[in-house]
Amino acid sequence: MSCHRLGQTVMSYRKKKGMTIREFADYAGISTSLISQIERGQANPSLNVLELIARALNVPLYTLFINEIDPQALISKKRDRQKVYRENSDHIVYDILTPDFLKAHIELLMMDLNAHASTTEGHYSHTNKEEIAVVMKGEAYVELEGVEYFLDEGDVVRIPPNVNHRFINKGNQANHILFVLTPALF
Repeated sequence: MSCHRLGQTVMSYRKKKGMTIREFADYAGISTSLISQIERGQANPSLNVLELIARALNVPLYTLFINEIDPQALISKKRDRQKVYRENSDHIVYDILTPDFLKAHIELLMMDLNAHASTTEGHYSHTNKEEIAVVMKGEAYVELEGVEYFLDEGDVVRIPPNVNHRFINKGNQANHILFVLTPALF
């Protein structure tokens, strides 16, 4: 990885925190000149310095290195998609639609829920994720905090963090539900 890309990443995170170079340097315990050199791609920081930077930014160390962009990784071909199976793989399958999944700050999944099936026996909730679900084909019920709501094709539901939920297909046909989740950004 080039020092220039690393510097851009550090600067981007620092600016998102709303800190000047001086404020960030004081907070991280690193000299202002070293931070400036790193951000301009003119310094090759040691692992200790990178750990201080990551801690000050409140991000895992590896995130400073995942900004390399492979244009081919930005495309998700249907034939190459990974599938995720939940409790009962006979009834529910998720296709991971997000290109370059590990580097993305958003998750895009397509769920195929077979007839007379539900996503879980109990309920599911996301601690630090917000979820949007769109019924793309068929009809479904979403259960939010124990109350069922009917969703027709094209209907959308927003599920905030910590809301108990599950999806139920009471029909005779499989349905397809598109999910967009925003993962916690550390």
